[in-house]
Amino acid sequence: MTPVSSEDGQTFSEGERAAMTRAVSLARRGLGTVAPNPVVGAVVLDHAGRQVGEGWHQKAGGPHAEVHALRAAGSLAEGGTAVVTLEPCSRQGRTGPCTQALLDAGIRRVIFAVPDPTLSGVGAAALHAAGIDVRSGLCEERAAEVNHAWLTSAVTRRPHVTLKLASTLDGRIAARDGSSRWITGPPARQDTHLLRARTDAIAVGSTTVLIDDPELTARSATGRPRTRQPVRVVFDRRLRTPADSRLASDGAAPTWILTTRSAGDKPLGKAELITVDPGSGFLTTALHELYDRGIRSLLVEGGATLAGALLTEALVDRIIWYSAARLLGQDGAPAIRGLDVPSCGVAPSFRVLGTRRLGEDVRTVLEPESARGK
Repeated sequence: MTPVSSEDGQTFSEGERAAMTRAVSLARRGLGTVAPNPVVGAVVLDHAGRQVGEGWHQKAGGPHAEVHALRAAGSLAEGGTAVVTLEPCSRQGRTGPCTQALLDAGIRRVIFAVPDPTLSGVGAAALHAAGIDVRSGLCEERAAEVNHAWLTSAVTRRPHVTLKLASTLDGRIAARDGSSRWITGPPARQDTHLLRARTDAIAVGSTTVLIDDPELTARSATGRPRTRQPVRVVFDRRLRTPADSRLASDGAAPTWILTTRSAGDKPLGKAELITVDPGSGFLTTALHELYDRGIRSLLVEGGATLAGALLTEALVDRIIWYSAARLLGQDGAPAIRGLDVPSCGVAPSFRVLGTRRLGEDVRTVLEPESARGK
């Protein structure tokens, strides 16, 4: 079997690389269901390097990926290798430490892709101290990408913010008469529902609620609501959300209205009113409040003023922009408002992570240049 080297010179077998590729794929299944925990995939190889067990972290409070994989492997795990997308935990939470589960199963080698920034190497150190051969860095970039939202939130102590924009080629989201449905086609809209299903919460500003009265639920490929719905969030510092709006009244998903004390109080049906103290800025404080409530990934869908404010305050970690092959002209409503850029030299810049055609629309994923190296 041909050995494969990682960037730091560690050597892994082709079988171990295949196992990590599978583990990354398994980890993706946990997106949107495990908050506030990370998504993790694991594969167990027996002493001969054959895959004998696999698993992923399926829900918060449930068994971790390593435990699922070890259970599937049974006695074949003894003397084998555990391949995991994230450094195994060593602390007692709602479930036991994975490091102990690996030791109890007789695992002799552990390979993980990405260090856990909340552990500071304690998990790896615990395994090493017990005589386990511990290696890291295999498929690190791919594993980090699947878990990029959680990894970002672990460092910033706020949710990873993805700004979703859908506009014409000239950056418009509505025509002069206010019409906005539908700028993009069915494939782009279906892709948006997949994004929603994989995130912990979806957010809009109060103006979007007043104008569009959105539902903000995730639907399946058949158009039916999914079993699991993300939390719906409204940034509403002036408390303008109507009690009879869909978000406040339909009960289709948990709904949180974030506002300030100065806005007062009023009944909001089935929505929960959350008052934040905007000492360090309303948006920043609100995002930390969401983090404290277990939200690790946030998809912001509107509107233009909220988008501009988040960009101005450098609170956007990723942009997903759907561009429709049409024009609405200078009188159309812009996708972003309030972003003051006095010159090209200080303009926020982004790098393109990928593009994909969806019907007649183009989906572009961008990351702020300032995020490079984080």
